[in-house]
Amino acid sequence: MTVGALIDAGASPAAVIDALQSLNTGAKFEVEKTKRAGIAASKFHVYLPNEPQKHRHLPYILKIIDTSGISVRAKKNASAVFQRLGEAEASVHGMPIEKVHFHEVGAADSIADIVGACVALDLLHVDEVRSSAINVGSGTVMTEHGMLPIPAPATANLLAGRPIYARGPAMELTTPTGAALAATLSSGFGAMPAMRISSIGHGAGTRDFKESANVLRVLIGERSGAPESTTVSVIEANIDDSSPQVLGYALERLMSAGALDASLSPLQMKKNRPGSLLRVIAKPQDQEMLAQLVFAETSTLGLRIYAAERRVEERRIVEVETPYGKVRVKVSGHGSFAPEYDDCRAIAAATGTPFPEILAAAQAAYLKTV
Repeated sequence: MTVGALIDAGASPAAVIDALQSLNTGAKFEVEKTKRAGIAASKFHVYLPNEPQKHRHLPYILKIIDTSGISVRAKKNASAVFQRLGEAEASVHGMPIEKVHFHEVGAADSIADIVGACVALDLLHVDEVRSSAINVGSGTVMTEHGMLPIPAPATANLLAGRPIYARGPAMELTTPTGAALAATLSSGFGAMPAMRISSIGHGAGTRDFKESANVLRVLIGERSGAPESTTVSVIEANIDDSSPQVLGYALERLMSAGALDASLSPLQMKKNRPGSLLRVIAKPQDQEMLAQLVFAETSTLGLRIYAAERRVEERRIVEVETPYGKVRVKVSGHGSFAPEYDDCRAIAAATGTPFPEILAAAQAAYLKTV
């Protein structure tokens, strides 16, 4: 599905197939235009040679990749994916990675899936990969190790620490191969980054579900290039049964843990109870960690979490010399400025000078530089 989606988004199918043929696995390849639940998509087919399925060890697979005719970058990425997959399998089976005996993922079709995805990403000149939360499916799956729960052990190992969920038909929706690609190549998981889309691709799965389109979607584009436009997660809770001391400490903990901002606003709640609205602005990758921190440090039993666009004015730091010491000044793109509070506070505490005097001196010193 990943290879199909990337080809659908613009990667040359002929170039991908030529690269895969240089692996000399004996497999044949085809790209078919099809539909899933009414969505046009590309289905990438791998036809295996008419012989018993081969099970390969990691060193052999890495050698196949290294001696192939694919680009250096694609070789590096594909090898990294298989290395990560080998580490997961070794952990699951409790053995050294050199002795891991690949089954399904060592077959020619899985090798083509991983190498084909890395080749297609290279052809599209993709410099960074970001992933949404991953739908792993539910139920059980039959493997060479017998019936296993979904997500399969290797899949669960690979996606540890990443956001996952289960929705749709009770079947495996993320394989170890797909999990290894996402875990190795993605620089982050969560909300979509601010970007300008240049192409969209859909990769078709084998089955056609009634309730949803069995496709993997990729969006190719460029970051908006604007530091002022970023996606953030907003975490909110209405609290009416925590003391000011508890809430004040919670704000400190949230900020020290990496929240972009955290605030409390007065609130009139149900039954005419006075309360507080706790609002935390977080990087998407920190969302779950900060949400758990809110649960741990406050009495709330529920949270609201939603994505928002954050605009930040371009800024620079100018250091100025005052009669009391050096102070950093934040200067915005349109010219407004503000002395750094922590610098002014530290000087005031160290010298015994009133804080407003330090602030005024810093402002005057900056204006002399303009």
